[in-house]
Amino acid sequence: MQNQNIERIVIVGGGTAGWMSASMLAKMLKGKIAIELIESEEIGIVGVGEATIPMIRNFNAVLGLDEDDFVRQTQGTFKLGIEFVNWGKLGDRYIHGFGKFGQELFTVDFYQYWLKMYLAGKAPDLERYSINRMACRANKFMRSDPSTGNSPLADIAHAFHFDAGLYAKYLRGYSEKLGVKRTEGKIRDVQLNPVNGHVASVTMESAQVITGDLFIDCSGFRGLLIEGALKTGYQDWTHWLPCDRAMAVPCASVKPYTPYTRATARSAGWQWRIPLQHRTGNGHVYCSKFISDDEATAQLMSNLDGAALAEPRPLKFVTGKRNKLWNKNVVAVGLSSGFMEPLESTSIHLIQSTVAKLLAYFPDKTFNATDIAMFNQQSDFEYERIRDFIILHYRANQRTDSPFWQHCQTMEIPAALQAKIDLFKTHGRIVRDNNELFAEVGWLQVMHGQNIRPDRHHPLADLLPESEVADYLKSVEDVIGRCIDVMPSHEQFIAKYCGSGAMKAGA
Repeated sequence: MQNQNIERIVIVGGGTAGWMSASMLAKMLKGKIAIELIESEEIGIVGVGEATIPMIRNFNAVLGLDEDDFVRQTQGTFKLGIEFVNWGKLGDRYIHGFGKFGQELFTVDFYQYWLKMYLAGKAPDLERYSINRMACRANKFMRSDPSTGNSPLADIAHAFHFDAGLYAKYLRGYSEKLGVKRTEGKIRDVQLNPVNGHVASVTMESAQVITGDLFIDCSGFRGLLIEGALKTGYQDWTHWLPCDRAMAVPCASVKPYTPYTRATARSAGWQWRIPLQHRTGNGHVYCSKFISDDEATAQLMSNLDGAALAEPRPLKFVTGKRNKLWNKNVVAVGLSSGFMEPLESTSIHLIQSTVAKLLAYFPDKTFNATDIAMFNQQSDFEYERIRDFIILHYRANQRTDSPFWQHCQTMEIPAALQAKIDLFKTHGRIVRDNNELFAEVGWLQVMHGQNIRPDRHHPLADLLPESEVADYLKSVEDVIGRCIDVMPSHEQFIAKYCGSGAMKAGA
């Protein structure tokens, strides 16, 4: 029988998506399948996805990366959550922290006991019961310490801020050591198989022809293969997520480094702030129907922590996703698969998740339709639930100061999101569907942080007397407070374990 196993993988495009794909495939395939990555130095990368969520640690662990070296080489800092400023009402601020809240007590989730007391005016805000959120407030950081047993110090969940360009460079070196071949240059043309419509090869501007069995499209917004060659089609979600432009600019780093990303709502969008060792990443995501490019740029530039290090770079996008992430023998990874604004730092996670699903459904040359359909079904679900979580931030606002935010209050939202809000409003219940990315504590923090309040708590929280619940909540709060006291500052931790030359130069 003819060998049906994949023999050659071609990755079109570098950047974070290309080199994350290359490094993971090279690691998992152990040199048994040839991998070639095509990129051009002349084609810039978007590279604004510099904040991550904790799953990136699994990716790095599978690759066997040393975390301190990785942070040092990418000018990174640590991240315990995201602070949201002005998203409910002007003046509001809350943190969506990683990790758990409190300790499990009895029949229902911890937060239901807190909700019972909070609604009665007898408990402080939710964040007092999260070591991640309290560490953010104190600008402190340490990695979780399993040796502390049942202590909150064992529950710290972290991610990273890093320079996406340096991360791509770091993974390029890793990939090439594992045998990935890099080809420099631009693609002039794409050839399709006349029988089955698959991509057969690409022709470079140098006239070199590169053939492959499986193609990974990491060509960014343009989707050179998935859209340009295969005409896969695109789902436009701007009726739910109306922002369509961004301005990005780095500025001088300002200490102390915060162990969290900040998203500050502006008049027609929001501004990100991502602290790195050598600079701070900033950007303004906005809706062009409600603010001009010049106004959006002025808002961004007048709200920087330090001196701008470059001219602001404009980006235009259409929020949504390809009709299929996997079409024929092409899998779209990164911006070629779709775009959701980086409000909850999901861009790099979606690269990681897509590559993981590709490995789970890794094909042979027959490209079984059932396998591909399941891959696409799971991808659709993940994208749609992340989309809904981002929509929640816009919909759950009470701002009266701008037409943009008033529009968001009344816009149509997906039925699944409305059902989550309605369920929460009765007894504070949250259901995580089919292992969707954001767990119950994520939905809780955003809904509570933006002033959605349940009518009452779960009835089974009344099985314990109020005095016992009050004592328990106070105990949890006190233990977290003592833990925060012993933690080093974020800056001290970085300086001790993974400070770069840039940090030391600025010390």
